[in-house]
Amino acid sequence: MPKRRLLIFVLLIVVSAALFWWYSKPEPVQVVLAEVSRGKVESSVSNTRAGSVEACQRTRLSPISGGRITYLGVKKGDRVKKGQVLLKLWNEDQQAQSRLAQAQVESARRHVEDVCAIADNAQREAERAANLRASGFISASAEEKARYEAQSRRAACETTRADVEQAKARLSVTRVERGRTILVAPFSGTIADIVGELGEYTTPSPPGVATPPAIDLIDDSCLYISAPMDEVDAPKIKAGQSARITLDALPGKVLPAHVKRIAPYVVAVEKQARTVNVEATLDDDPAPGELLVGYSADLEVILDTRENVLRIPTSALQEGGKVLVYRDDTGKLEERAVKTGLSNWEFTEITEGLTESDRIVVSLEREGVKAGALAVPEQNQPAK
Repeated sequence: MPKRRLLIFVLLIVVSAALFWWYSKPEPVQVVLAEVSRGKVESSVSNTRAGSVEACQRTRLSPISGGRITYLGVKKGDRVKKGQVLLKLWNEDQQAQSRLAQAQVESARRHVEDVCAIADNAQREAERAANLRASGFISASAEEKARYEAQSRRAACETTRADVEQAKARLSVTRVERGRTILVAPFSGTIADIVGELGEYTTPSPPGVATPPAIDLIDDSCLYISAPMDEVDAPKIKAGQSARITLDALPGKVLPAHVKRIAPYVVAVEKQARTVNVEATLDDDPAPGELLVGYSADLEVILDTRENVLRIPTSALQEGGKVLVYRDDTGKLEERAVKTGLSNWEFTEITEGLTESDRIVVSLEREGVKAGALAVPEQNQPAK
């Protein structure tokens, strides 16, 4: 009987211990795994704040002088050609001045014809007087008088010619003054905005005062992207490097581009935010109307590319260059140090520490995910 009781007691202890172990053992955590594989890894930098689509040519036009709008030949959205008159101000006084100057030019020209004809006649008289003096028919003083008369008339002719040039210059001045009241398209493009209506008074922008332009003209046939890059990344960027453009207005679409220009100065928007503007042009011309000037855009510049290298998702990297590897034989997570190469926000190149087909944890933010923990791969997750 004592032996039986002892055996029962031992069995109770074993069963209790087994039950305690069963109910107190840690639950395995569910983890999302990614398989280490080969592929392309790029090193890139992106803008710190949103960039924008810009036009290669854009001008905000205002008349040089103020006045009342008497002609407005365009409206918003119109396509215009280089040299087309867009707007005119009241300039009847200048037109009158121009007509007066034109009349003075014509009068000076007729005066030239009259005076120079007299000069030509005086020259012929001087030549006849010289012949007569040589034959002894007139005195030397008579010849000299005829010669001086010819010279005087010739000088008067030249003076009237100068009067013509002076009148032409006055006419040019009046035309310049008229030009101050006319806006002409400096290039072909699209009218983006108009400030003012027919009959309204418009004034030019005085120095230091921001006044809206009368007409905003955009050449949308040539576009580029301008984006601010952190000053730390700016030395890595060179003209000609490949780039990618993404826009909020075109979700899911990536436009290939290349770096066109890096600004030679730093912009300090805030005390702790210093950036360098980088400009990129698209490799392919966009479809008409696909890109609008002013669209927000993100610019990613490709610094280096490596093909067919061992890579992992960047999100799987822990501080200190470590990853959690899932062991199929034990079902536990093992911490492993790795050496990395090129990296971007999506993938990181692995040069040492992992082999192809290793499975690593990418759900590091989940509670209980740590080295030594039991883990269960989450179902229906991608293999890579």
